[in-house]
Amino acid sequence: MPAHGTITRHPDTLTYLCGEEVRQACAEIDPLACMHETLVAHAEGRTILPPEAYLGWEPPGGGEARSINMPGLVNGGLTAAGTKIINANPGNVEHGLPRASGLTVLFDPRTARPLCVMEGAHISALRTAAVSVLAVRRLVRPGARTAALYGAGVIAREHALMLARRLPGLEQIAVYDAVPGRVAEFERDNGAALAGYGVKITAADDARSAARDADVVIACTSTRRGYIERSWLAPGTLAVNVSLDDLTEEVLLGADKLYVDDWGLIRDDPHRLLGRLLREGRVREEGAATIGELLSGARPGRESEDELIVVNPFGLAVEDIALAHRVFRIARHRGLGTALKR
Repeated sequence: MPAHGTITRHPDTLTYLCGEEVRQACAEIDPLACMHETLVAHAEGRTILPPEAYLGWEPPGGGEARSINMPGLVNGGLTAAGTKIINANPGNVEHGLPRASGLTVLFDPRTARPLCVMEGAHISALRTAAVSVLAVRRLVRPGARTAALYGAGVIAREHALMLARRLPGLEQIAVYDAVPGRVAEFERDNGAALAGYGVKITAADDARSAARDADVVIACTSTRRGYIERSWLAPGTLAVNVSLDDLTEEVLLGADKLYVDDWGLIRDDPHRLLGRLLREGRVREEGAATIGELLSGARPGRESEDELIVVNPFGLAVEDIALAHRVFRIARHRGLGTALKR
């Protein structure tokens, strides 16, 4: 194996991995271990995370489309470099298409030549859930048995399955989605798998009732307007805001502890509430911590069963790159992928 984790391959070919091949490789990876290593590396300054490049436009016929390009590099036992390209249009759902789709591209860290292009949706969903569950395992109050999920899409599915596998004692997940019929579809598709771990899905009648008595509340939607109120959350609740702005201002400002993944991303983000609160000085970096600092032991976790704790990860490109690098190594070992001539 050459230095820096570069995988030997023919210099005139580029590997393409389709979605099914990515899933096959991911089945051999512990995503929590990968995200733990990556977040600690980020907290210790062993990553490069440039600003995101954002392109937004109004498609013919109306709607809202966007493309985001997010490069990153992780230094460690293996050096992983590449970029994540994620495109989305909320209107796609009406036409039977996924709201978001994308690609992850890996580079040779010695030559900078592209090594591999792979379907990115599963990697994105898997690393998102892994970061949430890492935080949940460290911050949830002892004896937690119930969780609430807002949203019933792909991201919510990965969260539900990973919570069931990796959070001992979990018994019930309440699911709420504003779109009629989606929770029933979610239960039909995932109920049996979750039951195998002793976890039952219940459909919440409304957004407020989903949070009632929940030890963990996880928002996996695409809304840009906060609706989860402070009064919905019992003392000791852990709230994880995976999506844009499900949590209201009073929740973010009223939390006993707040954890993020990267303050620079939050400060530069022009759209989300937490970035605005930070720029206004109403949330202060020194009063919170990063998830990497939590995982490394540099900052404390839960110190009381009654603490309201909020985790607000924006999502880091280095997480996708690190997981994709492991996928590529397994794919090469298993003979997965298509060699494309340059």
